[in-house]
Amino acid sequence: MRRSSLARFAWLSTAAAIFTIGLKGLAYLLTGSVGLLSDALESLINLAGALMALAMLKLAARPPDEAHAYGHTKAEYFSSGIEGGLITVAAISIGVAAINRLLHPQPIAQPGLGLAVSIVASAINLGTALVLHNAGRRYNSITLEANAKHLLTDVLTSVVVLGGVALGVPTGWLWLDPIMALIVAINIARMGIPLLARSANGLLDAGLPEADVAKVYSVLDRYANSEGIRYHALRTRQAAARSFISVHILVPGQWSVQCGHHLLERIEADIRSALPNATVFTHLEPLEDAVSWRDQTLERNDEPMEAPPNGRQMDETVRVIQ
Repeated sequence: MRRSSLARFAWLSTAAAIFTIGLKGLAYLLTGSVGLLSDALESLINLAGALMALAMLKLAARPPDEAHAYGHTKAEYFSSGIEGGLITVAAISIGVAAINRLLHPQPIAQPGLGLAVSIVASAINLGTALVLHNAGRRYNSITLEANAKHLLTDVLTSVVVLGGVALGVPTGWLWLDPIMALIVAINIARMGIPLLARSANGLLDAGLPEADVAKVYSVLDRYANSEGIRYHALRTRQAAARSFISVHILVPGQWSVQCGHHLLERIEADIRSALPNATVFTHLEPLEDAVSWRDQTLERNDEPMEAPPNGRQMDETVRVIQ
């Protein structure tokens, strides 16, 4: 699927958010429950997140241009980061409202109808979240994954709130509703903060996950053992659905340019086969030249280095950078 077509999932999320805002707002007006109010406020955040996801997915799908030679895929981190920030703000707002209601308790009106409306809204969110989660995993989109997690948390929030209202009305425990709202606020914050951290990590050019790096090492080690070559300066970075990999390949100096080029083409193809959506950069160097061993780290070392016995050991210093 083309990345541009992922926007249709954001449209689905937007439509679900608008519909559930209306339903949950109605539930709050019917009951006066601060817990249901917190649920409605979170749906406003869902709408903001869905609109941001829509905009960033469209931007991320743009092809590379002169000003953005590596593409626009990192735009997805802005979406998940802003959504994480909005979620955190919503958690604070809900917490303030809950504390105020805890200090000034009020009875809940028409709980039956209010609960029924909220249940329908939660069912819509659950169905939408499952669709977005599956699409995010399938197409490696952090934007859709973040939106899905937000909606799933919204569903869990609704369950907690509904439980508080259902128990608070027959028992007369007016404090139970704001306590449930506080639990909701804490739960929302627990989701928002990791989203912020993950987005910031992506914007800082974090390396690929260990499992993916291991696949690259597997390809390189296979060629080192079969072709007698060495490698070092392996560096990786993740840009949402796109990954970037660069590595230096060292071959005997007597090889022809054609022979070395053919080897690099095979290595790059095998890495792309192991990691779809990967852009691979390779640099050919002669084994016998001392200068070839000076660029194993990000900052080139002009001091000559003794050649390590194998490619994996050569690259240990680079692991720290990834």
